[in-house]
Amino acid sequence: MPDSICGTWDMISNVNFDGYMTALGVSPTMRKIALKLKHRKVVEQTGDVYVVKTLSSLRSYTLTFRVDEEFLEFTKGLDDRHCKSLVTWEGNRLVCTQQGEKKNRGWAHWTEDNKLY
Repeated sequence: MPDSICGTWDMISNVNFDGYMTALGVSPTMRKIALKLKHRKVVEQTGDVYVVKTLSSLRSYTLTFRVDEEFLEFTKGLDDRHCKSLVTWEGNRLVCTQQGEKKNRGWAHWTEDNKLY
């Protein structure tokens, strides 16, 4: 069974965050603002349903899903994409692959040394 990623996690580093936002097509103004924010990630699990909340004083985003079950996602407030998403466990990593308007998108979360990556 993978390690639990549930909990409340505060951002302590944003290494490569500007490059990530550039790749998403975020405007230079929004990137400057976002780099100054302190994000919080809240991961909850009830049964087989996960809820991942990304919170900041500017924008928040909530994603609800079941592992191994494809779903339609609209990344409202992030990069505003419509896509089909699938979240799976790959070892101890929770990995989301997205298919849609832009190729090679997705994310991964895992814990290491009591930190969420």
